[in-house]
Amino acid sequence: AGLAENGFERRFGLRFDEPLVRYRLLDHPGPVTDITVPVSQFIDPGTGKVFITENKVNGLAFPPVPDAIVIFGLGYGIQSLSSISWLKGKEITYWGDIDTHGFAILSRLRQHFPQARSLLMDQATLQAHLELCTEELDSKRFTGELAGLTPDELPLFAALKDNTYGKNLRLEQERIGYGWLLDAL
Repeated sequence: AGLAENGFERRFGLRFDEPLVRYRLLDHPGPVTDITVPVSQFIDPGTGKVFITENKVNGLAFPPVPDAIVIFGLGYGIQSLSSISWLKGKEITYWGDIDTHGFAILSRLRQHFPQARSLLMDQATLQAHLELCTEELDSKRFTGELAGLTPDELPLFAALKDNTYGKNLRLEQERIGYGWLLDAL
């Protein structure tokens, strides 16, 4: 590991600034429902369902769901969840932006948690929200290949790469109507 990813500190058993995981308990009536912990201290909260959203706003606005938590605001930092073995036994649903990076993050998540499903990352959602789309910068687009997408997701990712629906189209998840989320859940 060298000095990357706190290699020196790890090698000599020193404390280091770990990535943080922020999550909300979605069916908890108590006073503490929004929790941030170092990844090594992220223990199983005892729920069967785990939602992961790319953006913080969506995690904060996520509605109550029985037996569930929502992890949010990680973006590509989703890689930090790979060491959390208890997630392997959970029902995981990922909700990201409908853009090249949203699908790249989903594919990366499935490298460690192949059971992960996507939420509102489909052609119907995109087409219903075309007027709310923005443009990805050419320099910021992900144009590689993704092995971790389903047969339903691959054509949409290809269409985004090929500009089928518009130039460098992106639909940020926070632009999708709240009613769409409620219906999808």
